[in-house]
Amino acid sequence: MASTKLPLRYRDPVYQETHQSVFQGSLTKPLKELLPPGVSREDFKLAIEEFVSALGSDGVVIGEALSDYVDPYELYEDKDSERKVASAAVLPQSVEELQSILKIANKYAIPLWTFSRGKNLGYGGPAPRLSGSVAVDLHRMNRIIEVNDKFSYAVVEPGVTFTDLYNYCVENKLSVWPSVPSLGWGSVIGNTLDRGTGFTPTATHHQNIAGLEVVLADGDVIRTGQFAISNSKSAHLSKFSFGPSIEGLFLQSNLGITTKMGIWLYPQPSAYASCTLDVPNLEDVVHIVDLFNELRQSGVVPNTVYVSSLSEFIAMSGTREKFWSVEGPIPLWRLQELQKELNLGFWNAKFGLYGPLEVVEGHVKAVERSIAERIPMGRFRSQISSGKNGEPLQAEMVPPEEGGFFVGVPSLWSLPMVKYRTPENGKGIGGHIDYSPIIPSSGKAVLEWARTSQKICEENGFDLFCDFFMHERHIIFVNFMTFDKTNLSHRDSMKIIFRQLFKEAKSRGYSAYRSHVNFMDAVADFYDFNNHAYRRFVEQLKDTVDRQSILSPGKQGIWGQRFRQNKNKIKGLL
Repeated sequence: MASTKLPLRYRDPVYQETHQSVFQGSLTKPLKELLPPGVSREDFKLAIEEFVSALGSDGVVIGEALSDYVDPYELYEDKDSERKVASAAVLPQSVEELQSILKIANKYAIPLWTFSRGKNLGYGGPAPRLSGSVAVDLHRMNRIIEVNDKFSYAVVEPGVTFTDLYNYCVENKLSVWPSVPSLGWGSVIGNTLDRGTGFTPTATHHQNIAGLEVVLADGDVIRTGQFAISNSKSAHLSKFSFGPSIEGLFLQSNLGITTKMGIWLYPQPSAYASCTLDVPNLEDVVHIVDLFNELRQSGVVPNTVYVSSLSEFIAMSGTREKFWSVEGPIPLWRLQELQKELNLGFWNAKFGLYGPLEVVEGHVKAVERSIAERIPMGRFRSQISSGKNGEPLQAEMVPPEEGGFFVGVPSLWSLPMVKYRTPENGKGIGGHIDYSPIIPSSGKAVLEWARTSQKICEENGFDLFCDFFMHERHIIFVNFMTFDKTNLSHRDSMKIIFRQLFKEAKSRGYSAYRSHVNFMDAVADFYDFNNHAYRRFVEQLKDTVDRQSILSPGKQGIWGQRFRQNKNKIKGLL
C-alpha cells in the first residue's frame, strides 16, 4: 500500500524543519485529487500497485503527502484548473528502481515529472508542468561516489545537496572547494542541469560538467564523454568525447534522467580576498557593469560578481513594515535614510580573488586602482585570508561575513527574504517568483532594464527588488518579487508585474535563463529563428528517445508528439 506520510527530506534537523515550514505552511487551499492525463482510474490504481511492488510502500506517496510536491509559492493556487499538482510521487533509491518506474510508466502511458530535490523555488519547485504527472523524486539517490582532490572533481547522484558535498570534503580533509549557490539545501545535479550558478571560480556549474550517466525513457543507460569508456582513467578529467558532445542535451531537458554526474571543483588556494564595492545611486550601476565586464573578461576577477540592490539587503534585516509601513513603494528619501542607517549603497557588489598570496595582493591593488579611477563615488573594501606558510586555505577559517558561499560554504542565508512582504505580526505566508532575463554586460543596457523594472514594480505598488550576477560577457538579472500569499492583491500585482516584465524583455530580445513551470511555453516561444527550428529539432529528438512522451512533458516548452496534438488545451499561463 502506498504511503500517505510525508517523506523525510533531510537528516539535518534544521534543514528538515525549514523544508516542512516552507511546504506544509504554504497551502491556502486543500489539494484536489488528480489522475494522470489520459489514464483511467483503474489503470492508475494498477500502476500504483506495481510501483509499490517495485519500490516498497515508503517509495510511493499519495494523498495528503502530495503537499510536498507543489509549488509552495504558487500564484494560481485558488484556481484548480491552473494549479500544478502531482497525482502521486515515486522515490527510487537506485538506477534499477528508476528503470522499474520507467517500465511501469511506459506500460500505462503515465507522464512523469522528474526532479532531484525540488528546491528550484521561485520557478515552481517540485510542481509538474503538466498537472496529474507522477512526481519522480530522486532525493533518496544520494551517494557521493567520489571526490578527488588531486584532480579537483566530484561524482555525485541527484540527491546529494551542496551541504552534503561540502561536509564530505571537510570531514575527509579534502583540499577542494565545491561551488555552492545562495542556498545549500538544493541538489548539485539539479542546480547544474538547470544552469544554476555559484560564486567560486567554478561558479558556472554546467560549464564544469565532466561525464554524465543518464537513464533514457526506455530504461537504457548511457554515459557521456570519457565516462562512456569502461574503467577510463580520464572519466571526469576531460569534457570531451569522440564525436558529438551530448551533455548539453540533458540540461533543462526532458530527454533523459541524469543519475550520476562528474563536476569540477576548485582546488583550495593559499589565499583569498573578500572584496566589496558599493555605490550610492541607481544610475551608478553603469560604472559597476562596465568596469567589471572588463575585469571578468580579462580574468582578473575569476568568479561571479554578485550585485545586490538595497532592497535585497533590507529584506535580510526584517519585514518591510519594520522600515516602511505605508502602502506603495518606499520613497527615495527613505531609501537614502536607510542607506545611511545600514551603511549600504544602492548597489552592493561582492566578489572574490583567489590564488597565491602575492598574486591575490597584486590583483587587489589592480582592482582598487581601477575603481579609484573609474568609480570615484564607490566605496571599495577588501580583506585577505591566507593559509599558514603558503598552505591551502581552509574555508572554515575565513570569517563567515567575508567568505560564505564565496569560499564554498553552504547555508540557508537568503531564505528569510521570502518573508519580506508578510506582516510584522507573523501572519501571512511568504512567497516569491523570479523573472531572470539574460542581458548583455553593458552598463547602459543594465541601467535601462533596472529603470524599466523599477517603473513596472512601483506602478503596481511594489519596490524594485533585484540582484544580478556578472559572468564574462552577460548578466543574469534577477527580478526577485516577494509577496504575501494570503494577500490576494499581492498575488494579482505579481501576475501583472510578471507579464509586463516578460513583455518588455521580449521586445528587447532578452530571454529568461530559467523559467517557472507556468511560463515555460511562453519563454520557449522566444526562440523563433527559422520558424522555431530549434524547438522542432529538439521535438524530433524527443519523439525518437521518448516515444510515449512520458518524461517531464512540457519542460522548457518541449512536448512529445502525444501531447503536442492537445498542446493548446494545456498551454502555459501568461
